[in-house]
Amino acid sequence: PGLGRVIRRCLDAPVHKESLVNDKCFADLGLAEPLQRALKSRNHVTPTPIQAEAIPQLLTGKDMLGIAQTGTGKTGAFALPILHQLIDSVDMRGPRLPRALILAPTRELAIQIADEIRAYGTHLKMRTTTIFGGVNQKRQVTALTRGVDIVIATPGRLLDLMNQRKINLSRVQHLVLDEADRMLDMGFIRDIRKILEKIPADRQSLLFSATMPAEIARLSGEILDDPARVEVARQSTTIEKLNQSIHHVPQDGKKKLLETLLKDPAYSKVLVFARTKHRANRVAEQLEKAGVSSDAIHGNKSQGARQKALKRFKDGGARVLVATDIVARGIDVDGVTHVINFELPNDPESYVHRIGRTARAGAGGEAVSFCDPAERAYLRDIERLIQQRLTVIGEEPTGPIPRAPKQGRGGGGGKKFRGGGQGKSGGGHRSANGQRGSRGGDGDGQRPSRPKRNRYGNKGKSFGNRSEGNGSGGNGSGGNRRRAANSNTPHRQKRAS
Repeated sequence: PGLGRVIRRCLDAPVHKESLVNDKCFADLGLAEPLQRALKSRNHVTPTPIQAEAIPQLLTGKDMLGIAQTGTGKTGAFALPILHQLIDSVDMRGPRLPRALILAPTRELAIQIADEIRAYGTHLKMRTTTIFGGVNQKRQVTALTRGVDIVIATPGRLLDLMNQRKINLSRVQHLVLDEADRMLDMGFIRDIRKILEKIPADRQSLLFSATMPAEIARLSGEILDDPARVEVARQSTTIEKLNQSIHHVPQDGKKKLLETLLKDPAYSKVLVFARTKHRANRVAEQLEKAGVSSDAIHGNKSQGARQKALKRFKDGGARVLVATDIVARGIDVDGVTHVINFELPNDPESYVHRIGRTARAGAGGEAVSFCDPAERAYLRDIERLIQQRLTVIGEEPTGPIPRAPKQGRGGGGGKKFRGGGQGKSGGGHRSANGQRGSRGGDGDGQRPSRPKRNRYGNKGKSFGNRSEGNGSGGNGSGGNRRRAANSNTPHRQKRAS
């Protein structure tokens, strides 16, 4: 009943849906003059629908629930009013503590948001820093020590620094949760709640999500106070200028088909999606051998390698970027001509996010998908979600659709399993030897085995360090919770540190 009330409250909030004609310009929104100058220098004259609806309400200090896809301009929708309000709330007393906190699910999205905020605030004396895992924390701690106004962070590393008392959130006036549904899918909900406990209750809170599942409704009820609700697109809405096609091809024929398509010079900037990190590496290596400049990006890559691959692709040094769903949301690369689904995602909503990397900012684009017989059930789910049939290139298979193979949910941990092998959700699982897998990322979807629990053993109960990167749960190396067969200790054995 309580959840039902929350959902009804969110659904009954004022809705401002995308209008067919947007006759507003940024000059009409009441933004400060330094922000107007920055927008003019970037040739930003007309706000996107979500910016036109959200900015005036956010300038009044209202909380907001935004249902919006990536690529709709929502970074500007929350960044511009936050910067405007921070201009008038400068407090020079005491240390320079963060006054705005923006939480994002991935490192790449955090970096991209920071770049946008710096561009909007180029005529302001605002300090912005990013906090994320996968890199040494020294530079991040140094920036916090000097003093910052805006922090853009992934939840895992932020909580680590909070536990080390390296960051003080007692002066946060503005909180943003971007891609909230993705953060819940990656298992960050507990970290988010711990972070919320350290932020003043008297604040402006914004929650943006591409979908509105029950978990998002519950979370919005916890952090938002009488929010305005802005919705610009349904989850299943695909881009009108995007041509979508499907090739039915066996798994062992996908490599040859990909190389054949890339012989067409029209495929000049191509984003290829694979379901697993191992497959992404193999596809990139095979394309390099075939003479096609390619890079791979996924959760097992270091942050430096990921940024280098992304920059090379943006600058045209690599014609193809092979990725897992880590770049399916939030990553904005101009001029992507084609998105190729080398493997269909087992989550149909991920398909919409993948193909949204092309046909951006009014440009056209193409989405080409490969479907082997085992993936036909995934294709059926995708077509049901987007409510249209993909154009079939070549022959269409006949006969019953095979049952989809069982897959764990990709993209982050949550539950704890003891045992070796891959974590169910790719990260955030504790292995039998006490170490904890890295949090977040795109999981391989395999459930770990469950060895017998040994109460006593050589190492006792120990807990490894938490890391905020991407990857799968740690490999268990035997039980720890029951007395080992060869133990000489009849009763309790001393626990190891």
